[in-house]
Amino acid sequence: MAAEPSVLILGIGNLLWADEGFGVRALETLQRTYEFPEHVRLLDGGTQGIYLVQHIREADILVVFDAVDYGLPGGTLKRVEGAEVPKFMGAKKVSLHQTGFQEVLAMAEMLGDYPEHLLLVGVQPVELEDYGGSLRDRVKAQIEPAINMVLEYLDGFGVTGRRRVAQLAPDAMRQGSISDMGLYEAERPAETQACRVGDARVLQMEGFQPDPRKTLSDSNGFSVGVDAHLDKYRNGGSD
Repeated sequence: MAAEPSVLILGIGNLLWADEGFGVRALETLQRTYEFPEHVRLLDGGTQGIYLVQHIREADILVVFDAVDYGLPGGTLKRVEGAEVPKFMGAKKVSLHQTGFQEVLAMAEMLGDYPEHLLLVGVQPVELEDYGGSLRDRVKAQIEPAINMVLEYLDGFGVTGRRRVAQLAPDAMRQGSISDMGLYEAERPAETQACRVGDARVLQMEGFQPDPRKTLSDSNGFSVGVDAHLDKYRNGGSD
């Protein structure tokens, strides 16, 4: 590895679905609170999936913040390193982006440019199916511990993040209120004014009857619960 390794700190997830936004919120907080040398990049990966492959290929050290279903109590923080990371990015996915990211890692390896060191810092979500919702308190409380975990990990490679004298402010004028977690929470419409489970334009279409636990059957009679693995996060979530 080079004297100054290329480091990529990545936050992935979807801010629109409650705890699914943990990875991005953790990255935002890290970026606003700390500054790093030029060979360290911070990237909001959102749900870009395969479009992240080139960034992964350029990294010697890859650090990922994410919401991960570890099968643990909601709000539990867990770190995974090295070869174990892809297993947790796809085996128990909480959203489509995790399968996509598992494929990104596989593609980077196939192309011969796989990070030499890999760290996943994930939190067990409490609630996912809350459109427009923010992080639940138990998940939000893990942002600072997750950041400290990453800083300690990078320090082992001689990569040090320096706390900013003044924390950067989110640019809500340019990026919208979603860039500021406090503002995003404060401006959220009441449940009577805004749909919490999806796009109201679709849900209100004539003949549309949403049932997230509906099963699909093929011509041979095989049926599968489309997203039954998310049942524990419905209606307020459960541990």
